[in-house]
Amino acid sequence: MSLVLTDIRDGVATLTLNNPEERNTLTAPMVDEIISAMDDIENDTNVGALVVTGAPPSFCAGANLGNLSEATGDSLGKIYEGFLRIARSPLPTLAAVNGAAVGAGMNLALGCDVRIVADEAKIDTRFLQLGIHPGGGHTWMFRRIAGPQAAMAAVVFGQVLDGKEAERIGLAYKSVPRDELAAVAQEFAAGAASAPRELAIRTKATVLAMADIDNHPDAVARELEPQLWSTQQPWFAERMAALKAKISSKNK
Repeated sequence: MSLVLTDIRDGVATLTLNNPEERNTLTAPMVDEIISAMDDIENDTNVGALVVTGAPPSFCAGANLGNLSEATGDSLGKIYEGFLRIARSPLPTLAAVNGAAVGAGMNLALGCDVRIVADEAKIDTRFLQLGIHPGGGHTWMFRRIAGPQAAMAAVVFGQVLDGKEAERIGLAYKSVPRDELAAVAQEFAAGAASAPRELAIRTKATVLAMADIDNHPDAVARELEPQLWSTQQPWFAERMAALKAKISSKNK
């Protein structure tokens, strides 16, 4: 059985963790399949965006490391690569959180650019409740996305979030009924996939780079080169011509 399934439709690749009997927990074999699938997805120039989800009923219930007391930096790093490989992707990424996202499974969602969460999903850091310190950049990602108070409430105080609460605190962009999630995620990701691939990739890189820029003049300077580059691309001329033709037809 494949532990990771991929499907490509309308420029959107969907990567599905596929071990529902074990709630899609991250194991070394699954991580190997994630890495291979991501290489294939990124090498496919027809793919412009990525959706990550889990085979129902869970999204990903964390890492399956066996005896954690025997874990090493290397063994933990191997599991981390399951979500870090996706977090490093230059493609626009969307987590469609359909069920429980726990620990490392929550890291998988946090590592995506956008999260859309089922109303009924449960987002649970759970590290402290298991007696283990958070890992994989969990606190850094959570704090950057939702702020220090939300991160503290969930990580240290153990608050478990459903989809609506995740949306309220800014951890999720949107919360939707579970039976609508797949369609909403596909339509949402198609927005990025409809743009020229390299343009979307460069724009994502710019948005991420803005985290290190603290004033408007530097932001203007950071955007100038890629904006000038985009005006010299063939798709810009094509899209401007199409827009002008559309406006002209409406004015007749």
